[in-house]
Amino acid sequence: MLQLRRFSFLFLLIYSFSSSAQNVKLNKLWETDPSLKVPESVVYYAAEKILFVSNIDGKPNEKDLKGSINKVSLDGKQINNWATNLSAPKGMGIYLDKIYVADIDEVVAITLKNGKIAQRFPVEGAVFLNDLTIDNEGIIYVSDSETGKIHQIDKGKVSTYLENQNGVNGLLCSEQNLFFLANGILWKADSNKSLTKIAEGMDESTDGIEMTKNKEFIISCWNGVVYNVKSDGSKTELLDTREQKINAADIGFDQENGILYIPTFFSNKVYAFKLN
Repeated sequence: MLQLRRFSFLFLLIYSFSSSAQNVKLNKLWETDPSLKVPESVVYYAAEKILFVSNIDGKPNEKDLKGSINKVSLDGKQINNWATNLSAPKGMGIYLDKIYVADIDEVVAITLKNGKIAQRFPVEGAVFLNDLTIDNEGIIYVSDSETGKIHQIDKGKVSTYLENQNGVNGLLCSEQNLFFLANGILWKADSNKSLTKIAEGMDESTDGIEMTKNKEFIISCWNGVVYNVKSDGSKTELLDTREQKINAADIGFDQENGILYIPTFFSNKVYAFKLN
């Protein structure tokens, strides 16, 4: 029975859910081969029509410089090593000519044209930097899941933006708001740092967060669950691979084409799904 379920996931997976307006389906497009090295995060880069995938390639909290970033083609068939000398790289964000990466206790800036490290931003007191997002002004926000803090990097200056957010992980800047995930709860912090709870009751391993064209959220949980969450806080489960022990780490999303990319961590693959 377990083999049948795994087969169904790998080759026939179609999850659907209902909304008030229409039935929406999450249809599998492809999967990479298992050559990735503990993929934690995916970022879609429209300018090059490519995916960036961060690879921990070791222990998630060890400064071993074994980590890397791959470029992966949009059909999942080509995987090229692109940037190295990282330590358990996780969340990423792109701004202008650089991609910024959360790397345990620092944020690393990498030049997009050549994959070379341009700068490192040490975050004092950081223990486990996890996700990263960048607003329209180039201000970087990075979460520390161990200390419960969200740090800010503005024009190279590092400061603490929010604290006492136990288990904080996924981050997303949208307009003047910072959305973040912590232990199964989706929060919104406005420009005054006033907090509003958007949704709760999700699997406590909430990890990645993306926004669709119609301002709904796609949220992944490391344990293997993916949710659709509306602005009113209602949520529906899109995917659940907990029984198969397939993780769903920090997702990437092509908003224009509605394609979701899921890094599977210990399964060493990325899956692509079309959100219809």
